[in-house]
Amino acid sequence: MICDTCGDVFEARAGAITCSTRCRVARHRRIARFAPKRMLEANRWVRHIDKRPVTPDGGVASSTAPRSWSTFDAAIKSNVGQGPGFVLNGDGIVCVDLDSCVINGEPSTWARILDLFPDAAVEVSLSGRGLHIWGTGPNVSRVFDVDGKRVEVYADKRYIAVTGEWMRRNDLVDLSDGLARLGVA
Repeated sequence: MICDTCGDVFEARAGAITCSTRCRVARHRRIARFAPKRMLEANRWVRHIDKRPVTPDGGVASSTAPRSWSTFDAAIKSNVGQGPGFVLNGDGIVCVDLDSCVINGEPSTWARILDLFPDAAVEVSLSGRGLHIWGTGPNVSRVFDVDGKRVEVYADKRYIAVTGEWMRRNDLVDLSDGLARLGVA
């Protein structure tokens, strides 16, 4: 069998996917850091090729077809496409997507919108120039401008490419107050 963490070959043991305790712990830490626990536990993962969702085996996936979604483990183990994505299905997990707000690795002044979500999980987007604010909130999807910059709020029928590059690695918190201050019902 091949170790899921280091790639070494090891003798198969019942249920083992790593070759040693060290690799098992390293795998656990890598996964725990990748996304908030509620997201990791949800079977709503896909892969993506040029921003199109695909299944871990490369088939067509859809943000509205649950049978095309998979577990986090299946998505993270796959080498298809450019990486994993998470499907929003209206169950309360919300993503606020801020484009072009990171300059030289730091949030720009217009990204003060982050102050509305002080305890939220915030990840750097795939481009490295945007941010995803993850949390819970109302089942509302909306696109609008703040100071001439585009803000996207998604809660349903979308998938978001997930990088696991966290500026703030927190559990999912309620974003409702901050969204209300932005005028999102």
